[in-house]
Amino acid sequence: MASTLLALSMVTSGCFLVAVGAAGAAGAGTVAYIRGELDASLGNRYDTVVGATDNAVGQLQFAKIRESKDAFSSEIVARTAEDKKIDIVIAKEADNLTKVKIRVGVFGDEEKSRAILDRVRANL
Repeated sequence: MASTLLALSMVTSGCFLVAVGAAGAAGAGTVAYIRGELDASLGNRYDTVVGATDNAVGQLQFAKIRESKDAFSSEIVARTAEDKKIDIVIAKEADNLTKVKIRVGVFGDEEKSRAILDRVRANL
């Protein structure tokens, strides 16, 4: 009974999605949309993903506001034509595993976030 209540509370609170996403994050190619943010693990080198993301932002004609990068993480902040903020964070997890987090607007926009990720993947 207690385990059923725990499982039910995890499913309804969104924690279940986090747990499933975390379990699958070890393998490349996992994607989860949680609390307004698209979280993807890509089986590509960090620098390759950073370049592909930069190309995607240009191809989608977003106005790049800020960009910062070091050897382990990168952040691109841009704006849509509708003046919605786009925040893309890229982090090196391993030699051939890179995590990408995308948030569009304050509350998130899953459709636009997935479109950005699709464009990043097309540039890999």
